[in-house]
Amino acid sequence: MEIKVLGPGCAKCTQAEKVVREAVAEAGIEASVEKVSDILKIAGYGVFGTPAIIINGDVKMVGKVPKKEEVMGWLR
Repeated sequence: MEIKVLGPGCAKCTQAEKVVREAVAEAGIEASVEKVSDILKIAGYGVFGTPAIIINGDVKMVGKVPKKEEVMGWLR
């Protein structure tokens, strides 16, 4: 599973990455979590709000920090 957390490094983006990493660890799944901070790369995903979460190429959330329960649901 490939997970990308898109965001320039703001507090919400940092929190979103933390929530995603905690959910992956709690779920016990094998996944790569990558933080993407480059604005041009973020725009390349068609995302114009941050933070954004992308799992296996699918945009799951844009513009807010997900709850851990939401991320757990996406990981199933």
